[in-house]
Amino acid sequence: MPDITKTAAADEQAIVDADEAIVDAGDAPGKPRSLWDDAWRDLRRRPLFLISSALILVLLLVAAFPGMFTSASPSSGDLTHHFLQKPSLGHVFQPDWFGYDRQGRSIYARVVYGTRNSIMVGLGVTILVTLFGGLVGMLAGYFGGFWDSLLSRLTDVFFGIPFLLGAMVVLNAFEKRTAPVIIGALAFLGWTQIARVMRGAVITTKHSDYVVAARALGADTKRILFRHILPNAIAPVIVVATISLGTYIVAESTLSYLGLGFGDDALSWGGDISDALSDIRNNPHTLIFPAGMLSMTVLAFIMMGDAVREALDPKLR
Repeated sequence: MPDITKTAAADEQAIVDADEAIVDAGDAPGKPRSLWDDAWRDLRRRPLFLISSALILVLLLVAAFPGMFTSASPSSGDLTHHFLQKPSLGHVFQPDWFGYDRQGRSIYARVVYGTRNSIMVGLGVTILVTLFGGLVGMLAGYFGGFWDSLLSRLTDVFFGIPFLLGAMVVLNAFEKRTAPVIIGALAFLGWTQIARVMRGAVITTKHSDYVVAARALGADTKRILFRHILPNAIAPVIVVATISLGTYIVAESTLSYLGLGFGDDALSWGGDISDALSDIRNNPHTLIFPAGMLSMTVLAFIMMGDAVREALDPKLR
């Protein structure tokens, strides 16, 4: 008669050996990569991603440490010597590199210091709309029924409000328009696209086998949402948020151009573009450089968004 104790011990050891074999196989070089590993591997070989990342890194450094790139003051001017002085391209990274404006202020210094407000608004709005819109879309897509109808109709109401017109109305109610006020006004109206994208991704993901299995094993709603659904539904949201970041920078510049953005005491590319309109024919340099910096910034984020979209969508490869 076989020894039951020895048989049970042998079976237990066999299970342990099988688990170790699975772990070893998972650590092997040929193991299947996840979506994020595969996307990162693909991104590192894309020139579009590398170029846009380099540009964004430089912009972030300029926004964080503007004093490293110029020693000139962006607000002090010299009307006697620098009134609408033309650019001097022989002095790179010097105050006269981009010339001077009508008040004798260095355009290069104003472009450098204006980077902070534009990048801060773009990043701030993107973070807020991603968090709020993503939460609304995730709840609507997962629970469905009454909650889906309620949150979807709320999204439709905000989606029907013209973005810039609504932001102008909101900002007009504030006497002092600081960075938090502008970020809040743009995020208040800009979360609807993220919510729709997240809702569609969650509806597709919640019927997957691993979500059904987790629900059958007794996992609670919080664990299912944040451990199983969110990591697998966030990819399209990241793509939309990256591309939209440039749109929010343009929106801030447009509001500043219309006089509803940052005040006269704050630096903004949109405000400099507005001030340059009176001299555009005889002194185009006052407009070219702030407008060019704005275009380059938006282009860098759009390029990164396109590269991320192609890397995360296997159908485009």
